[in-house]
Amino acid sequence: MSSTPEPAHLSNNHRDTLLQIFQHPVSHNVEWRAVLSLLKATSSVEESHDGRFAVTLGSETETFERPRNKDVDAQMVVDLRRMLGNAGYGPEVGTKGRGA
Repeated sequence: MSSTPEPAHLSNNHRDTLLQIFQHPVSHNVEWRAVLSLLKATSSVEESHDGRFAVTLGSETETFERPRNKDVDAQMVVDLRRMLGNAGYGPEVGTKGRGA
């Protein structure tokens, strides 16, 4: 099985969420439920009883906490950009973010 992302499996909602995550300046209205749906489509996600989510994408694992309100904070957007970008996801879904 290939470790290269297969963007064809992403829904339009997932693509919209990717665009929001990579939007500059940082969007402050990226909904957690949309982020979680995107992560489940692109990654292995394991929820623990304390509201934390261990997300593994490629060789990287990051732990995210469910936000207190419906939107993720700016730091989580930055972390998501790094993780998704390192895995080959970018604002143009399926492109390598750095000059590919």
